[in-house]
Amino acid sequence: MPQPRLYRVEAIVLRQQDYGEADRILTLLTAGGKVTALARGIRRSTSHNVGQLGLYARANLLLAHGRNMETVTQVENLDQHEGLHGDLLRFSYASYLAELCDRFAQPEEESQPLYDLLAAGLRWMATRDHLWLWARYFELQLLALAGYRPELFVCVRCGRDIEPVDNHFSASEGGVVCARCGSGEARAPGISLGAQKVLRYLTIQNEEAIERLRVRPATARELEGLLWRYLEYTLERELPTTVFLRRMRRELGLAGLDQPSENVGASQSGV
Repeated sequence: MPQPRLYRVEAIVLRQQDYGEADRILTLLTAGGKVTALARGIRRSTSHNVGQLGLYARANLLLAHGRNMETVTQVENLDQHEGLHGDLLRFSYASYLAELCDRFAQPEEESQPLYDLLAAGLRWMATRDHLWLWARYFELQLLALAGYRPELFVCVRCGRDIEPVDNHFSASEGGVVCARCGSGEARAPGISLGAQKVLRYLTIQNEEAIERLRVRPATARELEGLLWRYLEYTLERELPTTVFLRRMRRELGLAGLDQPSENVGASQSGV
């Protein structure tokens, strides 16, 4: 049976590239994988779609099959994530989440859970406080969906239960290495007990519980470095948005996170 020329799909704009005088090529994340689509005339001020398909917008689209890429023929905007626009920090975190999804998603590969996660992640970045914390929650959810959830409860080498002490973390082996197995080994740098507690908490708790969590700045920085190294090892490449986030936060005078260090509370567990 021939494939219909027109079809409807819900999508989030991951990337965009100007094309010609007034067109734009969009990379879209849908429940059925990544799609490349041409939005004709979208850069003209008279276009009905101008402002409807900006970066990270979520929309219902009517697409037409093309030889090299799809063509956008109709747009119904669902969410512009207005909180991201005009706030450089929020927009930068959103860019990071979108880049991660762009790296993990594949064309024509079922990805409803990934689509739902990105939709939630963009909402968190547009509306929540403690953006770094929601970024860590997003990273762990994404790693789980992709089959790379780090092992946090038993040693990835000897299989013993992880004891409540400072241990080690091996990106190449995918999780925590106990103090005995990882002692003196450079490829399994140390991970504090506080960081282990937060990672476990983020892995098993829901959104409401994450909202209540407060973490010491030193632990927060440790977690970010550890998960960024793990993601870069898994993807076999550096993520440009992490470099930009680091530079931007330095320029804004932030404490390596997304707010001055004195405003970040510690949780009752002392992490």
